[in-house]
Amino acid sequence: MKTYISILFLGFSLFTYAQQKIIGTITNLQNEPLLGVDVYIEELQKGTSTNEAGFYNLTNLPNTPIKITVAFIGYETQTKHINLKELETTLDFQLQESIFKMDEVIISTAFNKLQSENVVKVERATIQQLKNKGAATLMEGVSTIAGVSQVSTGVGIGKPVIRGLRGNRVLVYTQGIRLENQQFGDEHGLGIDESSIESVEVIKGPASLLYGSDALGGVLYFNPLKFAEANTFALNFNQKYFSNTEGYSTTFGVKQSYNSWMFLANGSFNSHSDYKIPTGQRVTNSRFNETIFNSAIGFNNNLLSNTLRFNFNTTNVGIPEEISIQTSHKTPLLPYQDLTNKMVSLNTLFFLPNSKITTTFGYTNNDRKEFEEHHHGDLEVGSLQPSLHLKLNTFSYDVKWHIPKIKKIESIIGIQGLHQENENYGEEILIPNAKIIDFGVFLTSNYDWKNNSIQGGIRFDTRNLTTEKHIVIHDNEEHTFEAIDKSFENFTTSLGYKTTLFKKVTGRFNFASGYRAPNLAELTSNGVHHGSNRYEIGNTDLKSEQNFQTDIALEYTTDHFEFFSNGFYNYINNYIFITPTGELEEENLIYQYIQDNAKLYGGEFGIHLHPHPFDWLHLNSNYEFVIGKQNNGNYLPLIPAHKFTNTLRAEFNNTKKIQNGFLAITIKTIAKQTKVSEFETPTNSYSLINIGIGGKILFNNVDATINLNVNNVFNKTYISHLSRLKSDGIPNIGSNFIANVKLSM
Repeated sequence: MKTYISILFLGFSLFTYAQQKIIGTITNLQNEPLLGVDVYIEELQKGTSTNEAGFYNLTNLPNTPIKITVAFIGYETQTKHINLKELETTLDFQLQESIFKMDEVIISTAFNKLQSENVVKVERATIQQLKNKGAATLMEGVSTIAGVSQVSTGVGIGKPVIRGLRGNRVLVYTQGIRLENQQFGDEHGLGIDESSIESVEVIKGPASLLYGSDALGGVLYFNPLKFAEANTFALNFNQKYFSNTEGYSTTFGVKQSYNSWMFLANGSFNSHSDYKIPTGQRVTNSRFNETIFNSAIGFNNNLLSNTLRFNFNTTNVGIPEEISIQTSHKTPLLPYQDLTNKMVSLNTLFFLPNSKITTTFGYTNNDRKEFEEHHHGDLEVGSLQPSLHLKLNTFSYDVKWHIPKIKKIESIIGIQGLHQENENYGEEILIPNAKIIDFGVFLTSNYDWKNNSIQGGIRFDTRNLTTEKHIVIHDNEEHTFEAIDKSFENFTTSLGYKTTLFKKVTGRFNFASGYRAPNLAELTSNGVHHGSNRYEIGNTDLKSEQNFQTDIALEYTTDHFEFFSNGFYNYINNYIFITPTGELEEENLIYQYIQDNAKLYGGEFGIHLHPHPFDWLHLNSNYEFVIGKQNNGNYLPLIPAHKFTNTLRAEFNNTKKIQNGFLAITIKTIAKQTKVSEFETPTNSYSLINIGIGGKILFNNVDATINLNVNNVFNKTYISHLSRLKSDGIPNIGSNFIANVKLSM
């Protein structure tokens, strides 16, 4: 532990200051200055904006090649590479108007290109965009992105599903490090909150080349909050209200940036009662409370750029099982989870004459307690002892060398790994004490010419997993966890090609393989998993999953019309899943982990119509589906139903008092899901209507961003196929009015 703390603070020991700076003017094609244009250097996490004369000024920059991004709503985003050899460099930009959405730099892929330039298609959304859709929780917002769904347990627990894959097959990154919080369970939530996040990026497909095991199905990459603009102070206050759960969310944050140093701190508290179904009844114990604190310190000079981040999250969330007690209390009943997650990360960028080295070191402490009713009877909640208590400590590292360019070829060599320890402290044991050591090494390259790009790479990973022997006696039954010592090794590859077809169509063609080593639960479980209400038995003979996925993405764009088509075929060797045996243990059905080859295929298709001369009107229509089958022809469990989403949106921007204003209505239609696994129940079709209005109101020194949304306007009764409460016949949430006000100064 001391070694890692020393590494975390090593980067802050250098203080050689630079003199390089960039100045310039940003105008439109008519040479008119543009006010409020964002000018940002992503790798330094440093930015500013233009004044009334369109002028910007960035100081204290390294004398090395950097990439500067200029972005402004209503105009095409521009990026320029520049080598700062002079003390002062003048760099002007002339922006061209853009009809469709603003292009953004993608951080989750290797070479941090704009969305439009990326070989791999990546979906990106800011937290504000998710708020505009009326998302009640972070995971609900992410699930509005095409190709993404969520396995939900009420409102408080949501797990991501990307193209039918979930759990340890979808890797979640936050603060630049992988989230490790016993994510093997469908009833285990993310444990992160929107208050610490700027935006989210979704890689839909194998990303093992960059991220190793557990990225077999894709990646959710949460970009943390940005610092304030250089030499500015910023303060914000955010308040949300939710009518259905009588819930609220309060967030307060401060930021201060100087030429070299940057600081921010943010705190949030969320509290919700049991959610109400359309009949007016509340789903007992679906309530939850969450407290979050995050902070960051940044420093940069001509040698390096450092960012140290800390995040603390504690959550008490009830596990709903029935509709019984009807109250609006917010303290969870039994059974419930008490979760605490602490994350520390240090990202350092070292500037070399013609290249750079990036390092990220992280530490995560996850403390999971589960309290069960049958253990405690009518005891007071505060005096209870957890029936299940797991502590997970994870140290991770990520080192990349961005090799000097050879003509137009960019390359990265990297090593990544983690050391993880799992320990039990509760009355019961679901998974044993264990140690996991990961190590991976990879090479990836990108070559651009004219309107073409090709990108590929290869990676080797190894995982060693050792456990202790445990003998647990419960209800006069003896359960033995035998010690194991297993290693898993895999090669993964990727190859992608982006080109322009017929002068108008952007085509992306990608082939990638991914791998996932079996997790602790799949290998070693031998007990009652109360969150799932079943007795789970692991399988020590499980092999690594290995998949091969082909993606084809086509985009056709004109000034007033956009069409996209994304198709995929994913074949998985040794797909691991859990299935009932038909037997009982401790009055619970026994479920056993097994594996079989499987395949998933489907895609996302949509249009965006922006009719002229009604430049303020937008129509978006998206259709998405996925089919999942085992080799024997049986369907895979928990595959999302086909979804058709239509949004009519009116926008009113760039007025003197209101910016980014909108009025939107969304109709979401979910088809029947009858292609279900052998022991799974089908679900009926349904349609939901959501409406929203919002925008930013400008005052003298305060900006007020207001969002008013009503979800499920007509209080439709429905059960999502991915709801863990569907087996009990419990519907999803009814009509919900959400009011959000954010004050920034």
